[in-house]
Amino acid sequence: MTITQKINIFFKEVFVEMKRVSWLSQKDVLRYTGIVLAITIVVAAFLGGLDYIFTEIIKKLVLR
Repeated sequence: MTITQKINIFFKEVFVEMKRVSWLSQKDVLRYTGIVLAITIVVAAFLGGLDYIFTEIIKKLVLR
């Protein structure tokens, strides 16, 4: 069996398996994407706020 035949078999098997996958609906994908983006923004704002606060504290302690 040549490498080309092995590659063809591999992709045929991948195609068969992809048909068996239980895919989410577009509505679910959009909802979950929105949740992930919202959580990411909230965490980024929180960490940015902490960074700002600690930077100011360090500036006041070092630059006294």
